[in-house]
Amino acid sequence: MSDGEKNGFISRMIGPKKRWRAYRARVKELPENHRTAVEAIERYLMHFVPTDEDSNASMFEDLADLFAQAAADGTPIREIVGEDPVEFADTFAQNYSEGGYVPARARKQLTDDIARATDIAHAAGEIAETEDKTA
Repeated sequence: MSDGEKNGFISRMIGPKKRWRAYRARVKELPENHRTAVEAIERYLMHFVPTDEDSNASMFEDLADLFAQAAADGTPIREIVGEDPVEFADTFAQNYSEGGYVPARARKQLTDDIARATDIAHAAGEIAETEDKTA
């Protein structure tokens, strides 16, 4: 693969470098548990085929917006992603891409990483002991 082809592929995966760096800076500012969740979803979303670099960059920026707002509002991660983070990520990606093959190990890793992010929030005391008890 030539440098031109490689750079074009990377650009299609993450979008323009300036936008990617701005996105990464925003993610870095998130609380640890929200940052862990965003990074896990980001890894998962890399398996999807972007329609174009602008759509893909927008997808990551919107992901950062969603979690930044949730962190500001004190919204727990599980309220954002639900009980099935794979379903959340798949649905989220459908708005931006044509889809892609996601290996089973990537699905498991996302689920494990979201659980870890939730554990970080519990350890930090950010989530109340009593969660939703509506039945």
